[in-house]
Amino acid sequence: MPKQENYALVEKIGSKLAEAKGAVLVDYRGLSVIQDTELRKKLREAGVEYRVYKNTLLSIAAKEQGIEGLDDYLSGPTAIAFGMADSVTGPKIIRDYIKDVKKMEIKGGILGTEVIDVKQVEALADLPSKEQLLAMLVRGMQAPIAGLVNCLQGNIRNLVYVLEAVRKQKESA
Repeated sequence: MPKQENYALVEKIGSKLAEAKGAVLVDYRGLSVIQDTELRKKLREAGVEYRVYKNTLLSIAAKEQGIEGLDDYLSGPTAIAFGMADSVTGPKIIRDYIKDVKKMEIKGGILGTEVIDVKQVEALADLPSKEQLLAMLVRGMQAPIAGLVNCLQGNIRNLVYVLEAVRKQKESA
Protein backbone atom coordinates (compact mmCIF):
# COMPACT_ATOMS: atom_id res chain seq x y z
CA MET A 1 0.00 0.00 0.00
CA PRO A 2 1.41 3.45 -0.92
CA LYS A 3 2.51 5.74 1.85
CA GLN A 4 0.37 8.72 2.81
CA GLU A 5 3.37 11.01 2.19
CA ASN A 6 3.42 9.90 -1.45
CA TYR A 7 -0.20 10.99 -1.90
CA ALA A 8 0.63 14.40 -0.47
CA LEU A 9 3.74 14.64 -2.64
CA VAL A 10 1.82 13.73 -5.81
CA GLU A 11 -0.71 16.42 -4.95
CA LYS A 12 2.11 18.94 -4.36
CA ILE A 13 3.79 18.07 -7.68
CA GLY A 14 0.45 18.31 -9.45
CA SER A 15 -0.21 21.77 -8.06
CA LYS A 16 3.27 22.89 -9.18
CA LEU A 17 2.64 21.51 -12.67
CA ALA A 18 -0.70 23.31 -12.83
CA GLU A 19 0.78 26.60 -11.58
CA ALA A 20 3.95 26.54 -13.70
CA LYS A 21 4.05 28.23 -17.10
CA GLY A 22 6.58 25.63 -18.21
CA ALA A 23 8.99 23.03 -16.91
CA VAL A 24 12.27 21.48 -18.03
CA LEU A 25 13.31 17.90 -17.36
CA VAL A 26 17.05 17.34 -17.03
CA ASP A 27 19.40 14.44 -16.43
CA TYR A 28 21.71 15.74 -13.72
CA ARG A 29 24.19 12.84 -13.69
CA GLY A 30 27.80 13.94 -13.37
CA LEU A 31 27.13 17.17 -11.50
CA SER A 32 29.06 17.67 -8.29
CA VAL A 33 27.27 18.96 -5.22
CA ILE A 34 28.92 22.36 -5.71
CA GLN A 35 27.78 22.56 -9.33
CA ASP A 36 24.26 21.47 -8.41
CA THR A 37 24.10 24.08 -5.66
CA GLU A 38 25.33 26.74 -8.06
CA LEU A 39 22.64 25.81 -10.60
CA ARG A 40 19.94 25.80 -7.92
CA LYS A 41 21.04 29.26 -6.79
CA LYS A 42 20.89 30.68 -10.34
CA LEU A 43 17.46 29.18 -10.89
CA ARG A 44 16.13 30.35 -7.51
CA GLU A 45 17.29 33.92 -8.20
CA ALA A 46 15.35 33.85 -11.47
CA GLY A 47 12.17 32.52 -9.83
CA VAL A 48 12.54 28.97 -11.16
CA GLU A 49 12.01 26.07 -8.76
CA TYR A 50 14.37 23.12 -9.28
CA ARG A 51 13.49 19.78 -7.67
CA VAL A 52 14.24 16.08 -7.87
CA TYR A 53 11.23 13.79 -7.49
CA LYS A 54 10.74 10.08 -8.01
CA ASN A 55 9.86 9.43 -11.63
CA THR A 56 6.77 7.41 -10.73
CA LEU A 57 5.38 10.21 -8.54
CA LEU A 58 6.09 12.77 -11.26
CA SER A 59 4.37 10.54 -13.83
CA ILE A 60 1.27 10.10 -11.67
CA ALA A 61 1.05 13.84 -10.95
CA ALA A 62 1.42 14.66 -14.65
CA LYS A 63 -1.36 12.25 -15.61
CA GLU A 64 -3.63 13.76 -12.96
CA GLN A 65 -3.02 17.19 -14.54
CA GLY A 66 -3.86 15.89 -18.03
CA ILE A 67 -0.25 15.85 -19.25
CA GLU A 68 0.21 12.79 -21.46
CA GLY A 69 3.46 11.44 -22.92
CA LEU A 70 5.80 12.42 -20.10
CA ASP A 71 6.72 8.82 -19.27
CA ASP A 72 9.05 8.67 -22.29
CA TYR A 73 11.30 11.27 -20.61
CA LEU A 74 11.21 9.79 -17.10
CA SER A 75 14.02 7.27 -17.10
CA GLY A 76 17.11 7.53 -14.97
CA PRO A 77 17.82 10.42 -12.63
CA THR A 78 15.50 13.28 -13.50
CA ALA A 79 15.27 16.78 -12.07
CA ILE A 80 12.54 19.21 -13.01
CA ALA A 81 12.73 23.00 -13.12
CA PHE A 82 9.35 24.71 -12.80
CA GLY A 83 9.15 28.13 -14.44
CA MET A 84 6.52 29.94 -12.37
CA ALA A 85 6.93 33.42 -13.86
CA ASP A 86 7.47 32.47 -17.50
CA SER A 87 8.35 29.49 -19.66
CA VAL A 88 11.59 30.90 -21.10
CA THR A 89 13.80 31.64 -18.08
CA GLY A 90 14.27 28.04 -16.91
CA PRO A 91 15.33 26.62 -20.29
CA LYS A 92 17.61 29.62 -20.90
CA ILE A 93 19.46 29.28 -17.56
CA ILE A 94 19.75 25.50 -17.83
CA ARG A 95 21.01 25.59 -21.43
CA ASP A 96 23.61 28.24 -20.54
CA TYR A 97 24.69 26.23 -17.51
CA ILE A 98 25.02 23.05 -19.59
CA LYS A 99 27.31 24.95 -21.99
CA ASP A 100 29.54 25.80 -19.01
CA VAL A 101 29.70 22.43 -17.21
CA LYS A 102 29.02 20.04 -20.12
CA LYS A 103 27.82 17.33 -17.73
CA MET A 104 24.06 17.37 -17.65
CA GLU A 105 21.55 17.17 -20.48
CA ILE A 106 18.03 18.30 -21.19
CA LYS A 107 15.57 15.42 -21.54
CA GLY A 108 12.44 17.34 -22.49
CA GLY A 109 9.94 19.73 -21.05
CA ILE A 110 6.37 20.76 -20.43
CA LEU A 111 4.73 23.85 -21.86
CA GLY A 112 1.28 24.33 -20.39
CA THR A 113 -0.14 20.82 -20.62
CA GLU A 114 1.92 19.77 -23.66
CA VAL A 115 5.07 17.66 -23.46
CA ILE A 116 7.86 19.07 -25.63
CA ASP A 117 11.12 17.51 -26.81
CA VAL A 118 14.70 18.75 -26.47
CA LYS A 119 14.63 20.79 -29.69
CA GLN A 120 11.51 22.63 -28.58
CA VAL A 121 13.03 23.32 -25.15
CA GLU A 122 16.12 24.76 -26.84
CA ALA A 123 13.89 26.84 -29.12
CA LEU A 124 12.27 28.25 -25.97
CA ALA A 125 15.72 29.02 -24.58
CA ASP A 126 16.54 30.96 -27.76
CA LEU A 127 13.57 33.29 -27.32
CA PRO A 128 14.33 36.75 -25.94
CA SER A 129 13.47 37.43 -22.32
CA LYS A 130 10.27 39.21 -21.33
CA GLU A 131 12.16 42.46 -20.78
CA GLN A 132 13.78 42.24 -24.22
CA LEU A 133 10.42 41.55 -25.86
CA LEU A 134 8.86 44.54 -24.10
CA ALA A 135 11.77 46.75 -25.20
CA MET A 136 11.33 45.56 -28.79
CA LEU A 137 7.60 46.31 -28.59
CA VAL A 138 8.18 49.83 -27.25
CA ARG A 139 10.84 50.46 -29.89
CA GLY A 140 8.45 49.28 -32.58
CA MET A 141 5.69 51.54 -31.27
CA GLN A 142 8.07 54.48 -30.90
CA ALA A 143 9.57 54.31 -34.41
CA PRO A 144 6.55 55.66 -36.34
CA ILE A 145 6.08 58.47 -33.82
CA ALA A 146 9.76 59.44 -34.06
CA GLY A 147 9.51 59.39 -37.86
CA LEU A 148 6.48 61.66 -37.76
CA VAL A 149 8.24 64.08 -35.41
CA ASN A 150 11.30 64.18 -37.67
CA CYS A 151 9.09 64.76 -40.71
CA LEU A 152 7.22 67.61 -39.02
CA GLN A 153 10.46 69.08 -37.75
CA GLY A 154 11.83 69.13 -41.30
CA ASN A 155 8.84 71.19 -42.50
CA ILE A 156 9.18 73.63 -39.60
CA ARG A 157 12.93 73.91 -40.24
CA ASN A 158 12.32 74.65 -43.93
CA LEU A 159 9.73 77.31 -42.98
CA VAL A 160 12.31 78.97 -40.72
CA TYR A 161 14.88 78.93 -43.57
CA VAL A 162 12.35 80.56 -45.93
CA LEU A 163 11.41 83.21 -43.35
CA GLU A 164 15.11 83.91 -42.72
CA ALA A 165 15.73 84.27 -46.45
CA VAL A 166 12.76 86.69 -46.76
CA ARG A 167 14.07 88.72 -43.80
CA LYS A 168 17.54 88.97 -45.36
CA GLN A 169 16.04 89.94 -48.72
CA LYS A 170 13.97 92.72 -47.10
CA GLU A 171 16.99 93.99 -45.15
CA SER A 172 19.09 94.22 -48.32
CA ALA A 173 16.33 95.98 -50.24
